[in-house]
Amino acid sequence: MNARRTLYAAVAVGALTVASLAAAGQEAPTEGPVPTTALITITSKHGEQLDPAMLKLKVNRHDAPITAVTPLVPAHAQVAILVDDGLRSSFALQLKEMEQFLNELPPGTNVMLGFMQNGTVISKGFTRNHEEIVQQLRIPFSVRGISGSPYFSLDTLVKNWPSQEPGPRMVLLLTNGVDPYNGSTSIMNQDSPYVQTAQEDAQRAGVAVYSIYFPDARMRRGAFSGQSYLSQVAEATGGISFNQGTIPPVSIGPYLDQFRKAMLESYTVSFMAIPSGSRRNDLTQIKLTTTQPGVKIIAPEAVRPGVSE
Repeated sequence: MNARRTLYAAVAVGALTVASLAAAGQEAPTEGPVPTTALITITSKHGEQLDPAMLKLKVNRHDAPITAVTPLVPAHAQVAILVDDGLRSSFALQLKEMEQFLNELPPGTNVMLGFMQNGTVISKGFTRNHEEIVQQLRIPFSVRGISGSPYFSLDTLVKNWPSQEPGPRMVLLLTNGVDPYNGSTSIMNQDSPYVQTAQEDAQRAGVAVYSIYFPDARMRRGAFSGQSYLSQVAEATGGISFNQGTIPPVSIGPYLDQFRKAMLESYTVSFMAIPSGSRRNDLTQIKLTTTQPGVKIIAPEAVRPGVSE
């Protein structure tokens, strides 16, 4: 099983041109606080705007000052949309919704469309030409087992992010979320090291992971397990898992609208943080809250100090 995991992680990300992040063991120790950022989004009951003065931050359980709060600029954002190639063929009915979503993204948003196959991502890379991305849409192959584990694909992407531009990073997964390599897919077996690895690497790369649950060709096997993993990764990285049903949604349009809304209600929070361990690659626990009435903060549970725009 470990050999299989290593093989998938080593596979190149389709046609992407990538630059690997430095390995943790090769990074020099660091001392003292370093400028750090976290990407957050908000939900509000009545469309309230975020009041930065009411934000509260804890770093490693200690109060910490916030140095800046910057609204997300869509033209600076990077959005990777990953479609599981093992999804049911009925996903073809969602292509019009996908096309509309892509055409309605804010101008300048840097977008990538990828298909997850056997732990890799097949993609032509990022572009601001949304018509070009629409042309890349297709029906998933819907072959049982072709998707492998979506967390292998996610991990490969975030560790080899195919854009060298600075800016907020988001991933939208369309998958059943099942990890078939962690033994039983029972809801009682929710402790996958592969999911944990992908989750932590997304935190290190400053990537917020969003997801829409959609069943694959294996029917409903592991549906609750997959949804639980998708929720776990979203909560850990500051994303949202939108669909909690066990059957294919009639339309994914409402979830795509929620994702676009979340993107437009996101902010970059800047602060100083001291790495938890001896190297920059170690994660530092954070907690962001607000005393602003009617507003809820969705933020990553941990970041890598030094990650910034």
